[in-house]
Amino acid sequence: MPTRGDRHLRAMQLAKQLAALGARLKTIHLITGIPPRQVQSLFFPDPRSIPRGRAPDSAEWYHGANLILRTDACLIGAKYHQLRTQGLAAGEALVLAYRAYQAATLPPYRISLDRAFNLISYIDGIWLATAPTLSVLTCPSCGCEFIAAVGTVAYPGDACPFCKLFERFYLDHRIQASYPARRTCDIAERQLGMLALFHMLSPGAEGDTPAE
Repeated sequence: MPTRGDRHLRAMQLAKQLAALGARLKTIHLITGIPPRQVQSLFFPDPRSIPRGRAPDSAEWYHGANLILRTDACLIGAKYHQLRTQGLAAGEALVLAYRAYQAATLPPYRISLDRAFNLISYIDGIWLATAPTLSVLTCPSCGCEFIAAVGTVAYPGDACPFCKLFERFYLDHRIQASYPARRTCDIAERQLGMLALFHMLSPGAEGDTPAE
């Protein structure tokens, strides 16, 4: 059984990883329980390095986001859901899911760690949320996992951003440029297969990565 010291060390290690990924003080505090002032003194000795700006406080951004942002969010949500099913703690699953997302896309990353934290909060009903308002569903058409409002019924191609991404891939250079043609073992196989297929269809695609 983990001792108090073990739990504290684990929280410190997790806080260090979150800080390295760009998390805000409040985010690190909510995930690890370490007071914000202590997080700042340990991981942000230069006050200018502290992430600034208002963090998302609801899941509404996901519903209003463009197709590429929703697909990015689904990569994070699907991997997080997979890791939680395997028994990982929420904080650790978030860090691994976010790193997997970074491995599958090109910088600058359109989804910040804080936005991923917001997303996960409303999938699991933890941290920022008192109950789940988002769920991870499996598309009956392509087999990819995607995020939708709780209570949504998955119909073929209806709400799945991967199906929509596939339909528009031929015509949209922004989509072609947004996902690198390389494999990573840290993303669910079906999502990897879809992204690989996109690049088979347009192997030399170049263009500007759209901003968030």
